[in-house]
Amino acid sequence: MPLHRNDRYRAVGFFIAGLLIFDGIVWSLILSPHASAHSLALYFLDIGQGDSELIRLPNGAAILIDGGPPNGALLKELSKVLPADDTYIDLVMMTHPQLDHFGGFVDLLKKYDVGMFIGSGRKGEIAAYAELEKALRSRRVGYMVLAEGDQIRSGVDTLSLLGPSTGDLLSGELNDTCLVALLREGEFRALYTGDIGSNVEHELVQKYNLASQVLKVGHHGSRFSSSDEFLSQVTPKVSIIEVGAKNTYGHPTKEALDRLTASGTKTFRTDQNGTVKVVFDGENIEVLTEKGTVNLL
Repeated sequence: MPLHRNDRYRAVGFFIAGLLIFDGIVWSLILSPHASAHSLALYFLDIGQGDSELIRLPNGAAILIDGGPPNGALLKELSKVLPADDTYIDLVMMTHPQLDHFGGFVDLLKKYDVGMFIGSGRKGEIAAYAELEKALRSRRVGYMVLAEGDQIRSGVDTLSLLGPSTGDLLSGELNDTCLVALLREGEFRALYTGDIGSNVEHELVQKYNLASQVLKVGHHGSRFSSSDEFLSQVTPKVSIIEVGAKNTYGHPTKEALDRLTASGTKTFRTDQNGTVKVVFDGENIEVLTEKGTVNLL
């Protein structure tokens, strides 16, 4: 069962170093013994038609957002970016319970140890979601419910949850229930949007400063996401679309691509560029793909 705010403390006592209360809940992580003094590295994994992003913090902590579909691609891609003997992931976050976002987690749990699983508390309605719940119980991985206003701090980095709001969490449209996360390190910001559409984008624009150098494009480049209003507030230098080379949805759509182009962002696509890596060393941003390197000011 998911752990809600009034009962999750005991279950995560081995994992949480401290608790500070500001606008929301701020968790400080007890880190696994990774190497330290690295640059911040963001990976947008090429897992086909789905989403999966790995964040490697400067202190070595690893955060995995979404797991893509159950096609075996997640483990393949992680094996490319993580050392073979590094089988611990500090946090795994599921933005929402759709198969193209959580399907790879069952295989992940067979190979990797996970410190904590994070979700919005919204349950999936397909058999594969029950299989995921069973795998979490079998591996004794706690499920912690987070939502708008919660924060996770680790070293110099902060991951702030901007959504879902209480109203969106109750929506009949699962895409509205996505955990939306803003990663901050100094002046650097990266925005992870799951599958949100323009309706949720509009809500976020009204409430937050969304300016970010890096944008994980919402809903695989759907025409219902990446609105002009939203992009004018985010003003990303780099935008990444995670999309399968073969999909029946027409993703990414011409409408979304045109809006991204008009915004002035540099757009990368996993179906064309493979896994995309963004590195921030405290001053400079560098984008690396399987087809070359792009240096950004």
